[in-house]
Order: sequence, then structure tokens, then C-alpha cells
Amino acid sequence: MEAEVHKVGEELNSATSKAEQQAILNILDQNMSVILDLSGCKYVSSAGLRVMLYSYKVAAAAGLSVWLAGVSKEVREVMAITGFEHFFRFFDTVEECQKAAAETDGQ
Repeated sequence: MEAEVHKVGEELNSATSKAEQQAILNILDQNMSVILDLSGCKYVSSAGLRVMLYSYKVAAAAGLSVWLAGVSKEVREVMAITGFEHFFRFFDTVEECQKAAAETDGQ
């Protein structure tokens, strides 16, 4: 499956969520799955979680995926508490994620 990497900024919050959402939707509109590179993201607010969940729903409706790479322990804990971790596959690195995306090609 073809997937494009989108590097998320240091914070995914109400100030950044609109731009991040649009960037993700632009990728999905090209009929490509999205790898969210969160390796530089240290904080995700409820607005950021909404961006991720909405992206997941849009992708799923189109038969695409949203994968997460480089998620910090702190962000992962927030996702676990809110139950969001059940919607996504997590990878330590973008490279691992790209390999998994390539392996799902044709499935």
C-alpha cells in the first residue's frame, strides 16, 4: 500500500490542529495512506487527538490507513488512557512503518 510520511510538529494542539488536519487530508485525497511521524511531537491535546481520530475515520472509509511512528511515551500514555491506541498501529520508526505498509500492498 502506498503511504506518504507526514511529520507532525512539536505540539499537536488547537493552534496547530487545523493545518495538520488539512495536510493529512491532502494526502488521503491522493488515495494514499498516511504515516504520521510523531518522533518530534512531545504534546498532543484533545484537539490533536480529534485530528488523529478524524483522519483515521476518513482513511478507513476510503480503504486507507493511518499509521503512527515514533510516538513518545507521554503521547502513547495519553492515547492509552483515552482508548485511542486501539485505532492505530504503532511503530518505533518511520522505516519500520514503511516496511509494514509495503508488505500490506495488494492485501
